[in-house]
Amino acid sequence: MTRPQEKIPKGYLSLMIPSVSSELAALSPVDLLAQKRSLRRKLAARDYLQPIRIAVLGGSTSSEIVSLLDLWLLESGFSPVFHQSEYGRFYVDAVHDTQALVDFRPDIIYLHTSVLNVQSFAPLQASQAELEEHVNSEFSRFEQIWSSIAEKIGCIVIQNNFEFPPVAILGNLDAVSTGGHTRFIAELNRRFTLAAERHSKLFIQDVCSISARMGLDHWFDRRRWFSYKIVTTLEGTRELAISLNAMIRASYGKTRKVLVLDLDNTLWGGVIGDDGADKIQIGRETPLAEAYTEFQEYCLSLRNRGILLAVCSKNNEEIARQGFEHPDSVLKIEHISSFKANWDAKHENIALIAQELNLGADSFVFVDDNPAEREIVRGQVNGIAVPEVGDDVAAYARIIESGRYFEQIAISKEDLERATLYQQNAERATFETKFGNYGEYLNSLGMTAEIGRFKPVYIERIAQLTNKTNQFNLTTRRYTLAEMEQIAADPDFIGIYGKLSDRFGDHGLISVVLARRDRGTLHMDLWLMSCRVLKRGMEEAMLDAVVEAAQQIGVGTIVGTYLPTPKNGMVADFYAGLGFLPYHPLDAVLPPGATMWTLNLAGYTQRNRHIKLMEHANAG
Repeated sequence: MTRPQEKIPKGYLSLMIPSVSSELAALSPVDLLAQKRSLRRKLAARDYLQPIRIAVLGGSTSSEIVSLLDLWLLESGFSPVFHQSEYGRFYVDAVHDTQALVDFRPDIIYLHTSVLNVQSFAPLQASQAELEEHVNSEFSRFEQIWSSIAEKIGCIVIQNNFEFPPVAILGNLDAVSTGGHTRFIAELNRRFTLAAERHSKLFIQDVCSISARMGLDHWFDRRRWFSYKIVTTLEGTRELAISLNAMIRASYGKTRKVLVLDLDNTLWGGVIGDDGADKIQIGRETPLAEAYTEFQEYCLSLRNRGILLAVCSKNNEEIARQGFEHPDSVLKIEHISSFKANWDAKHENIALIAQELNLGADSFVFVDDNPAEREIVRGQVNGIAVPEVGDDVAAYARIIESGRYFEQIAISKEDLERATLYQQNAERATFETKFGNYGEYLNSLGMTAEIGRFKPVYIERIAQLTNKTNQFNLTTRRYTLAEMEQIAADPDFIGIYGKLSDRFGDHGLISVVLARRDRGTLHMDLWLMSCRVLKRGMEEAMLDAVVEAAQQIGVGTIVGTYLPTPKNGMVADFYAGLGFLPYHPLDAVLPPGATMWTLNLAGYTQRNRHIKLMEHANAG
């Protein structure tokens, strides 16, 4: 039965152009390269692709990985442009002959190196001191690269660590002896890890783990190295491209946020409606039950690091919930952020989950043991990821992980608390029903905000928000961390952040405004906010802060622009709601659907009525 249209807003089902990730994933690396032109034409023809400039500095030939990465980035919603160094010139191009790199103005630099690029291992009979000296020498070469890029370009650097050598000359001793190459690589990789902890723009691609999971015999291809100076097998190159695409997605806030789960024969063995809650396969008593328990443990680990869990099952809801009351169930009902168990079509329920969580379906991963349900959801819900998990629960976690849907470049406090934040929002919604007057409800929340000019400690979070916020985002302009740091230091820009907490908990940093002064006018280049705090009065509090900053520099007019995207229709009338008037400058060239608005600050009175502001937030 089709639901009434008003119950399922169109945007939740069609938030982006259809994904062909299943097509890419289904093709072998040979077929991907053979069909690259046709695949690229299809992917590049989509709207709203985000431009990105990537420089690849290779210790080996990089054309193959660039070809595959190009497809995955296009599928992820990017429009990439590449610059490649000649093979083996990664150090020279980054440290000495840098002009071409500077002129290219990359958003990201990828250092594509391997164990074959190590210049000097420690001698076989090396002492501990000699081993450390050789590791320091090799490490300092890469540190010079990172320092040069930071000084001359300032962009994000993705540096792979190293796979272990293809041959262990000393056998098992190779990992123990101070002269072993395996020991050397382990020490060097550790130094890379420590460097990434110190440098916010340096991210490590864990090639050591990727190659170990594949197996070194399937990773190296010496014939390709001798013939083409390509280190990896074609399958190894594909894994590098998938991994790198996931890191780039994560750095631009495109990590998926929700794992949507079927129940019967997905979270537990058996059909709970037929077998009963006491007969489902879960626990440690049988191999099959243990496999389902392990998968539930995997799901819970995802939740603990910030991924929301949702249930979408064809079931009787009351009976379905009993599965989480089973004494051996690792997952409990409180771990589930949205629960839909009924006999409606699953793609319709997924739309309702998206509406309930206020997230786009393109941030969802759907797991179901039924291939027919997977195919229907994949075809009906644009942008959702539907991995081919099969029907062997023992393989579910590995298959999901191989898709790298939940890749992150850092784990923030907000990530760890995301599930709690959504639970608190549900409590707020329940609390709201106790009040007949919405203003009384807002006052009862006891909201406190910290609103102030950009601070260095928040810049990384601010840059992250600009790349991950899509719905409450007036212009959807994206900024790298380096760009945001430059803007924060520019006196012609006013950057304001907003943090909010209330009686139920702390929302964290949830709003960003970036405005540019042009003579007597302040142009709003960016205004975004987390939908978690929609209509709590934070919009008015942020406007008060912008007006105050504008008046301090003698600006009497604010101009705001709304640039439509498939996701931000909810803010089309935002400026009108704040009292701005339509604005039609003769020289303005706007895309279809875009609007401009203006606010005269003469006689402006503060709008905030319900939020207590922290004092001295503007200091620093």
